[in-house]
Amino acid sequence: MKIKWMILAAILTVLTVLTGCEPLAVLDPKGPQAQTQADVILLSIGIMSFIVIAVFAILIFMLVKYRASKQPEDYKPPHIEGNVWVEAICVGIPVLIVAYLSFVSVESNYKVEATPEGYDEEPLVVYASSSDWKWHFSYPEENIETMNYLYVPTDRPLEFRLYSYGPISAFWVPQLGGQKYAMSDMVTTLHLAADVPGEYTGRNANFSGEGFAEQTFNVNAVSPDEFDEWVEEVQTTADPITEDKFEELLEPGHLGQQTFTGTHLEFMPAPEGEHGGHNHGGDSEESHDEHSDHSDEEHSDHSEQDHEH
Repeated sequence: MKIKWMILAAILTVLTVLTGCEPLAVLDPKGPQAQTQADVILLSIGIMSFIVIAVFAILIFMLVKYRASKQPEDYKPPHIEGNVWVEAICVGIPVLIVAYLSFVSVESNYKVEATPEGYDEEPLVVYASSSDWKWHFSYPEENIETMNYLYVPTDRPLEFRLYSYGPISAFWVPQLGGQKYAMSDMVTTLHLAADVPGEYTGRNANFSGEGFAEQTFNVNAVSPDEFDEWVEEVQTTADPITEDKFEELLEPGHLGQQTFTGTHLEFMPAPEGEHGGHNHGGDSEESHDEHSDHSDEEHSDHSEQDHEH
């Protein structure tokens, strides 16, 4: 009797604690990409819960039906051959479950990797670059740059082009979609959209040093009119970003939210196209000239050796 009351008390305690928890951000989607991912998560949880409940029910049935009983010492249980149908069910059902979940996962992956559909406007392009331990957001069309915060319009696709000025980071806004890595020598693209105005929290989801836990940023999703007003206000009030200022911002440490006119893409382009590869942040033409000079020297050395022989 005491054990029963202890189990009941433990269940009530867990339920009481859970009622005070806020909903998981990934299960509180505010955009189409996040909604797709939340649906897949809930579907997977439902299927796995059904499997666990069914397995435990079968286990209890087997323990009760075939529990030890008082039989004579010379008792021998009857010999039972394997059942084809039972074996087919035991093998076939897991195969069908895995196949279905695989199909759902691949289909949803293609959906979240593509530009969100159902919007009239072209995607808003934002370059999101990380450094120790900050996020830099460049709006090339609006000629604006922010640090550690975003302003985005609702009901419009968002195209984030991610890269890093330090270790690999992971750009993640749980209520808008899944995370994707930002690396130093290439640009990765993440498509998102916000359907509901509000303030959401984004962060670096990849361990990148002692300060990564505080490498967070705010996402302010506002109406298109409010977004246009914000762009106009920034362009008339913010200071321009300079190369020296940006170099200062790249120094390791934590800083608050900052706003500038212009973008660092003008003097330090993203590692895409001709600026991609291991020369990110450097002078690609100078590196190419040095490589050409080095190759010419090697070629002349080989020619002299061949002439001597």
